[in-house]
Amino acid sequence: MQITVVGSGYVGLVAGTCFAEYGNQVNCVDIDERKIDNLKKGILPIYEPGLSEMVLSNFSKGRLVFLTDLKKAVESSDIVFIAVGTPDRGDGKPDLSGVLGVAAKVGEFLNEYKVIVTKSTVPVGTADQVREAVKKAAKHPFDVVSNPEFLREGRAIDDFMEPERIVVGCDSERSAALMRELYNPFVQESGNPLIVMSIRSAELTKYACNAFLAMKISFVNEIANLCDALGANYLDVRTGMGTDSRIGKKFLNAGIGYGGSCFPKDVRALVSFAEGVGLKVPLFDEVEQTNEKQKGKLVDKIIQKYGQDLKGKKFAVWGLAFKPGTDDMREAPSLTILNRLVKMGAEIVASDPVAVETARPHLDPAIQYGEMYPILEGADALLLLTEWPAYLEPDFRKMKASLKSPVIFDGRNVYPHDTLNKLGFTYYGMGVA
Repeated sequence: MQITVVGSGYVGLVAGTCFAEYGNQVNCVDIDERKIDNLKKGILPIYEPGLSEMVLSNFSKGRLVFLTDLKKAVESSDIVFIAVGTPDRGDGKPDLSGVLGVAAKVGEFLNEYKVIVTKSTVPVGTADQVREAVKKAAKHPFDVVSNPEFLREGRAIDDFMEPERIVVGCDSERSAALMRELYNPFVQESGNPLIVMSIRSAELTKYACNAFLAMKISFVNEIANLCDALGANYLDVRTGMGTDSRIGKKFLNAGIGYGGSCFPKDVRALVSFAEGVGLKVPLFDEVEQTNEKQKGKLVDKIIQKYGQDLKGKKFAVWGLAFKPGTDDMREAPSLTILNRLVKMGAEIVASDPVAVETARPHLDPAIQYGEMYPILEGADALLLLTEWPAYLEPDFRKMKASLKSPVIFDGRNVYPHDTLNKLGFTYYGMGVA
C-alpha cells in the first residue's frame, strides 16, 4: 500500500518503518529539513532498540522515503497518518495546532479519495476537528479514522510488529476495509484482534488504558510507602497481589514514580476532558498527585540518613532516563530527585547507557557524568534510578571496594536486599529494608 506518515518523531518514525518492513511504500514527512537530512544519513532523532537497523534496511530498499514535500507525499498515498506532537499546553489540554495544521494542508493536497488517520494521542472529538479542517480545502472525498498507538518505549518495534490488539475508530465501511487490509499482516499469525469501534470510543480507549496503568503504579507505590511505615516487605506483598488473577503481575513494581511522554500527559488530559463536560474525577487527580509525591520519596530516605544539609556528600547515580530502553527524559523522576539533591549541597556524578546527552539540558550544570563503575569511587552512596540491564547484576564486591561507604538507595527494587545485607551493604529500597 502507499502510505504517508506526517511527523518523524517517536510514533511516526516507528509506525512508518514498521509499515515499510511489511512491504508497503512509505513516505515519512517532516517540516524539519535537518531531521530529514539526518534520517537519510541514518541519524535518528530518538533512541529505540532495533529501530536504526530497520530504518537503514528499508531506506536502502527504497520502501522508506524521507521528505519535506507534503503535497508530493499526500498525492501518492492511499492513507495519510498524522503523527505530529501534541504537547501539554500547560493547562492539562493537549496542543492540537500541529495536528489541525497538517489536516488543513492534507485537505488542500487531496487529489482523490484518501483515508486520513490520527495516530497522535488526541482528545475525544479531535477527529471531528480534523474532518472540518480537511473539509474546508478538500475537493475530493475522504474519511477520517482514529488509530491510537500502544507502543512502549524500549519495546516499540515488538509492540508494533506483534501487537496485542489494534484499535481502529471508523465511521464508514470503506475506511474500515482499508485499515483491515493494511493491518491484517500484523495480526494474522497471532490471531490477536483488530477491534473496529466508533471514532470517539477509539480516541478515549488510549487515554483509558494509560490512566489505568498509571493508577496501578501510583497504587502500588502507596502500598510500598505503607510497608515502610508498618515494617512490612513490599516484595512479599507484591507476590501475594500478583498471584491473584484478577490483579495480574504486571505494573506491580514499586519505585520512584512514572515518567515519560504518555502517562503524565494523558492522566492530566483525562482530568481536563472530564472537567470540560462537567464531571469531577478525583481518582485521576490523585493518581497524578501521588506520582509527583513519589518522586521525592527517595530523597526523603536520603534525608533520614544524612540530614537536610548534604554538603560534602557525594552520590553516584545509575540511570537517568525515565525507563530502560530509551533516552527519553520527559518527566523522568531523576530530574526531580537529582536537581533537589544538588540544591541541598550534594555532589552528583551520574551514568546512563544512552540518556546522558538528552539529560544534560534538564539537569543542574553542577552534575558530572562518567562510566558505571568509575563514578562509584569515593561516593557516599549509590542511587539506582533506572533499571537498565547493565545495572541489574553488577559486581557487588567491586562496588563495595569503590564506594566510600557501602550504601545503596534502590529506587527500583532490583537488588536482593538480603544478599546485600550479608555483604555488608546498607540497603534502602521502596517498601523494602
